[in-house]
Amino acid sequence: MTTFAPFTVIPQLTAITLAYKNRSYIADSVLPRLPVGKQAFTYFKLAKGDEFTIPNTLVGRTSQTNEVERSATSVTDSTIDYGLQEKIPLSDIENAYPGYDPLGLATEQVTELIALAREQRTASLVFNSSSYNGNNYLDLTAGAGKAWSDAAGVPMTQIIDAMDSVNLIMRPNTMVIGRKAYSALVRNAQIVKAYHGNIGDSGIVPKQFLKDLLELDNIFVGESFVNTVKKGKTPVLDRCWGNYCALIYQNGLAASNGGTSTFGFTAEFGSRVAGSWQDIDIGLRGGTIVRVGESVKELICADDMGYLFKNVYV
Repeated sequence: MTTFAPFTVIPQLTAITLAYKNRSYIADSVLPRLPVGKQAFTYFKLAKGDEFTIPNTLVGRTSQTNEVERSATSVTDSTIDYGLQEKIPLSDIENAYPGYDPLGLATEQVTELIALAREQRTASLVFNSSSYNGNNYLDLTAGAGKAWSDAAGVPMTQIIDAMDSVNLIMRPNTMVIGRKAYSALVRNAQIVKAYHGNIGDSGIVPKQFLKDLLELDNIFVGESFVNTVKKGKTPVLDRCWGNYCALIYQNGLAASNGGTSTFGFTAEFGSRVAGSWQDIDIGLRGGTIVRVGESVKELICADDMGYLFKNVYV
């Protein structure tokens, strides 16, 4: 007996969608994917005081050892389905020249748009002041200092002071920054002088030096663009990762159901999938619909493990 399904997962297409990546995207590095067993999931936020309150550790010769009890807030959330599909007329498939795969190309193009949408969601979340503890945010256009593109800007001082702030529970080990903001930072006079070790204040600082100078494990630079007007109008491109710099703590051992804290993560149910089915209403002879999708949810779970700078260049 033949079983019909409205959406058939095609292994070859799924392989394409899993393998296709744009190198300029950083969302998976900034908010790493962590698997969850079901679309509805629970993660825990540890109570801040438990980690910093010292109990009595003295043990008498015959007395019982004091016990500690951890408290945590259980947070329930769920992943969201994101997907797109594209129609390919049968004539396109039958007239494809050797080596050209219309279904494979459609899979790549749809995957690209899904990845771009995720990039924008992640940038909007990480570069949003509401994602941070109220004290861990600085707007350089609000009388809080010179922009880093200004000759008098002092980003090294501001960044180090921010990372040493008592309002940050963990010292950030990762910088997330837009391309133009990064260019302003590596050409800033204070940073360049630190690189030269003298009064020379012109040039560009290598990324590795900047990581060593600020004691960071990672610097992720957002490169991607997005069209800000509706389809059909003249495209207006803007940067996904704009005029911001975020300093966050990433824990490589974090798990969605564990008690190890990290600034944020992406809950992922299953993996990205791709499939296709026939549709007789495409053109005269029918055709094939290709669909790609994933179930994810970007989350900030520790707003006191990050610091955000806004308007870092003018």
